[in-house]
Amino acid sequence: PARSPSPSPQDFLYTAPIREQGNIYKPNNKMMADELSEKAVHDVHTKEIDLVNRDPKHLNDDVVKIDFEDVIAEPEGTHSFDGIWKASFTTFTVTKYWFYRLLSAIFGIPMALIWGIYFAILSFLHIWAVVPCIRSYLIEIQCISRVYSICIHTFCDPLFEAIGKMFSSIRATVRKEI
Repeated sequence: PARSPSPSPQDFLYTAPIREQGNIYKPNNKMMADELSEKAVHDVHTKEIDLVNRDPKHLNDDVVKIDFEDVIAEPEGTHSFDGIWKASFTTFTVTKYWFYRLLSAIFGIPMALIWGIYFAILSFLHIWAVVPCIRSYLIEIQCISRVYSICIHTFCDPLFEAIGKMFSSIRATVRKEI
């Protein structure tokens, strides 16, 4: 007996939707399984960082881009010796560069630890306290707002409508007498 070909998706009235991502624990194809194994190696905490562009979001563009010319400048007619000016420039630039590196070496890791703890606490409070409180408040206030709305429409609307009708019949005319 001849076998009928396997049914195609058009043969069914309803086909189950195919998820592109699949379950992270059970990938739906080999390609996704390979991607997940690669992602496991490149964890978010160990992602590669750019050692050349260390401020990709330009957080400190307006704050710490201070050069010699931004701090020390000699106007026309008041110039020191060229050698002094060059030595001052070199001293300023090298001192700023190495002192920043020294401070970063001493305080960089402790400050990163402090800021990491701070933002972890901030994230925790936001996720587990602030947002649930706001959501809870919005749910509760919704009930109160319905009662308030009913009271306004019941008592205030007829009053203001009556006052509006009273004042709508008033006609004012202005005459100028000479």
